[in-house]
Formats: sequence, structure tokens, C-alpha cells
Amino acid sequence: MNTRNETTAPPVAFLPDYLCRTYAWAYLSPRTMPWLDRMPVVSAILWGNAGRLMRWAVDRFAQGDSVLQAACVYGALSPMLARRVGVDGRLDVRDVAPIQIANVRRKLAGLPQARAEVFDLVEPLDERFDGVCCFFLLHEVPEPERRRIVANLLAAVRPGGRAVFVDYHRPRRGHLLAPVMAAVFRWLEPFAESLLDVPLETLAAEARDFDWHKETRFGGLYQLVVATRR
Repeated sequence: MNTRNETTAPPVAFLPDYLCRTYAWAYLSPRTMPWLDRMPVVSAILWGNAGRLMRWAVDRFAQGDSVLQAACVYGALSPMLARRVGVDGRLDVRDVAPIQIANVRRKLAGLPQARAEVFDLVEPLDERFDGVCCFFLLHEVPEPERRRIVANLLAAVRPGGRAVFVDYHRPRRGHLLAPVMAAVFRWLEPFAESLLDVPLETLAAEARDFDWHKETRFGGLYQLVVATRR
């Protein structure tokens, strides 16, 4: 038996209210999860950019790294990260929803360097990592929880390590998809608008210990931010 995929953290007492109210259909339903967790669906949601965005994040890590993945992600990101760090590295996936942890364990079968645990990222983490990968999580949480999550993720980075954030960003003026995305955010992503114009380094006091680098893609619709601990 591969014990690295067994939960060692204490179980979460309850699911966050914002998750149950806003995203139960997407992340807590056993009926919709198998459909959403397909790369063609993920790619369609991200306008054909899913593979590029995942590689954009994964390429920031190296063989032998210990990496924390902040929350489960639909599609191939977790296996990609596990293969990137290799058997000499380690991938820890932590998510507040047990159904998501069960699903990602299935995807990580056969990759002994990976494990998945139920854990609420608004709580401080119990160890440090060479790297942290936060892929399209921050736009899905309310601002108070977002600040706590960013602070906890930064605190979990070892000296010389990095936190990698990929998420939505305010598209450039005249972007053809800007009105479409504005409607999507109003309808399905009520917390996204509060993230689009906010520099991530302003979200936590811990940011002062890091050097920050930001890039955007697809007309500014997506951002990659790398925070390297000095």
C-alpha cells in the first residue's frame, strides 16, 4: 500500500460556507466532477490555454523539489507537477474538500512522490517547502480568506524557494473576451473581480521577505506571479 496518499492531517470539521454556497455544483458534486475533470473541458473554460498555463506554472519547479500544491485542480496539473519533481522530490496536495482529495489521489496513483491531504489553507501550514503552486485558487475565495491563504502559503516557503501563482488578471482595454469574462465573473465567480487589479504582493505582510516577478498572457487575461524568498 502507498501510505504517502493517506491523510495524516486532522480532518476539516466543516466545509467553508463560501465553498458550499458558491461552488458546490463545481467542486462538491460527484455528478459534475467527473465531467469537469477532463482536460478538454478545462481547456475550454480557459479559452484553449489550459495546457500552456499549466506548463507555465510547472516549469518554475525542478527535479528534487518539495512542492505544495494549494488546492486540487481539475485536469492534468497534479500529475504534471509530480512528474516534474520526480521520485527524488515530493508533491503535497492540500484541499479543504474530501471529495476533491479522493479524486486527486486517483490521478496520482502510481506516483509515490505525491500525497494528498484534507487541509484548510486558511490555517497555518505545519512545514516548509522548496516551492508552492497556487493555480487558479485565489479568484475563488473571498478577500479575507484570500489574504490568509496567501500569508500561509508564503510562510510555507523555505529561504531561496518560490511561490508560483497563476490566476485571472484584468485584460487589456479592448480585449474581445473582456465583456464575456465580466459576465462569467458576475454569474459564476463572485469573488474574482476583487482580485483582478490587486498586486498579489499587497495581500500579506510576509510579502516583504520576497522578490516578486509578474508576467501576463492572452492579452492580460491571465497572470503568473513568482515570489522568491530572499
